[in-house]
Amino acid sequence: MKKLLLSAVGLVALSGSAMAADLPVHYKAPPPVVPLPIYDWSGFYIGANGGWGESRNCLDATPLAGLDVSDGCVSRSGGLLGGQFGYRWQSAQFVYGLEAQGDWANLSGSHVSLVNPAFTTGVKVDGLGLFTGQIGYAWNNSLLYLKGGAAVTSNRLDIVQIATGIDVASASSTRWGAAVGIGWEYGFTPNWSVGIEYDHLFMGNSNNSFSTINPVAAAFLNDRISQDVDMIAVRVNYRFGGYGAPPIVSKY
Repeated sequence: MKKLLLSAVGLVALSGSAMAADLPVHYKAPPPVVPLPIYDWSGFYIGANGGWGESRNCLDATPLAGLDVSDGCVSRSGGLLGGQFGYRWQSAQFVYGLEAQGDWANLSGSHVSLVNPAFTTGVKVDGLGLFTGQIGYAWNNSLLYLKGGAAVTSNRLDIVQIATGIDVASASSTRWGAAVGIGWEYGFTPNWSVGIEYDHLFMGNSNNSFSTINPVAAAFLNDRISQDVDMIAVRVNYRFGGYGAPPIVSKY
């Protein structure tokens, strides 16, 4: 009797295992993978900038005798305010662009002349522009870029008699040179971005001839001025467009 009972229990256990093996197996699919949207820097943009600049000018006076005499250097820093517009193309993570920028500036300074201490010589930069190309590398909505191209500045030179305060000679000029820079930009919405940029302008030498024959200004018949400008500014841009193609959602 005992053996018969054990045999029955074993048969029931084997039957249950076989039935369990025949049941379908259900797997729970993992949730769909939704990739983050890809930030696209391509498109036309326009924006504003503001910051700080410094202009360094060295002067050489050419008296009537025709000999160049160093009249010293003067540096002056001040505010910058302006705008920019451009267009960018993105290929994979590389970004290429063209940009034009114009700024009002207040970079003026003067010093007592080394040629004739009875006078001060002063230089003022009241405007500048940049026309540059860009190449950069993007980490989604973060962009690091280099730029380079042409630069233009609007300058004024004044020679003032210290005793009387009279401007005995002045000359204005528009100067062309070269510019290089580096910047970083962050897209905080699909269309708006903010960044910071540094630029250095190589403006070379410029000759300023005075038409005056005022005897007190004869020592400054001609001035040759070399100029370099440093700029750092915060920029805000609005780009027309948005993210690229919608992300592909994996389905199971």
